[in-house]
Formats: sequence, C-alpha cells, structure tokens
Amino acid sequence: MEISIEQTLQQFVNNSRDINNIYFANNSSTAPLLAYQVNFPRLEIILYGEQEMLWANDKGEQISKTFYPNDMLYIVANSWNKPIWQQPVTTLSILFGKQQIGLSLLHWDGKQLIPYGQINTPRRGPRIGTFIIQAISELTWQNQPAKQSQTAHFLIQGLLSNTLDLLNVKVETASKTTSLFEAIRQYIDTHFREDVTRDFLANMFYISPNYLSHLFQREGNIGLNEYLNQIRLEYAKSLLKNYDLNVKEIALASGFKDSNYFCRVFRKQTERTPTEYRRQYHSKLS
Repeated sequence: MEISIEQTLQQFVNNSRDINNIYFANNSSTAPLLAYQVNFPRLEIILYGEQEMLWANDKGEQISKTFYPNDMLYIVANSWNKPIWQQPVTTLSILFGKQQIGLSLLHWDGKQLIPYGQINTPRRGPRIGTFIIQAISELTWQNQPAKQSQTAHFLIQGLLSNTLDLLNVKVETASKTTSLFEAIRQYIDTHFREDVTRDFLANMFYISPNYLSHLFQREGNIGLNEYLNQIRLEYAKSLLKNYDLNVKEIALASGFKDSNYFCRVFRKQTERTPTEYRRQYHSKLS
C-alpha cells in the first residue's frame, strides 16, 4: 500500500479525509506497562484498520476505546497512552518536539511493525504551532470527542495544517547530520520497547545501516546498541522499583528479547543483578 505522509496531511487539511473523533490523554501519573510516555506532546492518528487504545484523563480515570479510521488521540506532554497491537492497522504518529517535528507512518500486520515512512522537519519561523498546542492543552480537561467540540476540531486541523506548511518549507539547518541524529534518537526514546533494530531504523529513516552506526558514533559519541541499552536499562530500573514483575518480564517489557543478556548488561552498568537492585532500593525505602 502506497501511503504518503504529505498527502495524508493534505487530505485532513482540505477535508477530503474527515477527522472523526478526537480524544485527549492528559494524565502524567505512573503509566502502565508498555505505555508510551515522553516529555513532548504527540498526536496518534488511525488511518486504516482499527486499534484498541488505553489512556487516562485528568482525573486519573483509565479509558479504553477502539479507534477506527480518522480517530485521533492527542497526548499532552508527559502523559501516557498504550496502543494494543492486535489487528492489522496503519497509524500516523506526530511528535511535537521543541526543535523539530517527527512524523512516523507505521503498519502493524498482525505480527510485527513495518515502517512505511518517516519525516522530520525543524520548527522554525513564526511560533504558530506552539500557540496552537497551548490552546489544545487548555481544552484537554474536557475529554470530549471532536464531534462535541468544534474548537478542538479546528485546532487539530490547524495543527496539521501548520505541520504541512513546515514540511513544504525548505529550511537550511546548521547541520543536517545533527538534525538526523536527533530525529533518530527521539524515535528511539519513544519506541525503545519495540523490536528496534539497526536495519529497522535504517529503513525507517532512508539511510544505510552502516551510515546509521557511523552517525551515532560521530554525533553522539556512542554506539547505537549502547544507546538502546542505556534507554532500556533506565526503563527497567523504573519497573524494578514500581512493579512486582520477575526478571524475565522486566527484560521483555524493556525491549530486551533475552533475559540472560539483559542481566549481563544490567550487572555491567550497575554492578548488581536486577534482583539485588530491587532489594537494595526497597530496603532504603523501609
């Protein structure tokens, strides 16, 4: 299936693809396992298929709904959502970072995530998008679908229009390699629990696997696998502190396929086993 990110945005902007329901996730309390939670706002859009989505509102109430084509979930910065990957579905995720916007087109075929496309664009010029995001944040306490809120509908459509404008503007940046590195790192920070491999990322960002490895060494002074392990280990530590899961469950929930490898990496970084780390943490609390 040929899908263009730009054409999809254009369809929403010119109303040839109607926005269906818009929901808001705006609770930053402890997220459930395998939930997405980052420090910038995001917009999740279902394009084809259907997907069950979990999130929490400002009262801390957990909500579960099945999303259909053109349903959207706006997630406030530091809030969480948890998509359930079961039936085939195609989604567009938009991450509104401070310096740039990242758009990821993903397809779940029932067994694995397949990258359909990735675009990153700097946030330059007038701060129109920032003002729209601020206005949306003020609406999130309502937690109503867009059919009941024309204001939310117009603001989301305006945000998509602003994103499309940024994609269509040729912006000269100080360093294209630095911008690319930051975009890939931002993607990893959000999707590290998934099967994020070197080949997957290279395919997603239209570069060769060797160049990807070179990019991390050059821009981050760190290897790709080393960076992935760092992010996953920090998440594993939070799980060890807050959840009563065994080591194998912690490893899988953090993105490690092999629990033995997870234990070796964990001990190398902390000089403790995961079990010892948990025991020492709880002994300090008591």
